[in-house]
Amino acid sequence: MRAAQQGQSMSMTSMWDYRDDVTMTDAGMVGYDVEATDGSIGKIDETSADAGSGYMVVDTGFWIFGKKRLIPAGVVQRIDDDEEKVYVSMTKDQIKDAPDFDDAHRDQRDDSYNYYEPYGQR
Repeated sequence: MRAAQQGQSMSMTSMWDYRDDVTMTDAGMVGYDVEATDGSIGKIDETSADAGSGYMVVDTGFWIFGKKRLIPAGVVQRIDDDEEKVYVSMTKDQIKDAPDFDDAHRDQRDDSYNYYEPYGQR
């Protein structure tokens, strides 16, 4: 399991950066299940750890007809490599209500991405 040891700092520079206590690699989480605070919501289709713009693309599958949601890296609470699960600080409804992932605009953050501000500060 990748997470901080007890007593380590849990600071974060922005919601688009992985928390200091979460270790990840770009290829390492693809295919992992995403566990919201209230249950499973889908699988990771793509990840990025680029400084200031880290994200996961979550394929919600049957939950909302196969939509993909762009989720900021800062909501990742922990990664369990043994169970291949990523735990996030959002509910299933919050993920379902998040903006769609738009491959053509993956590096642009417009006003719709303000949706995430409350979730990246945990």
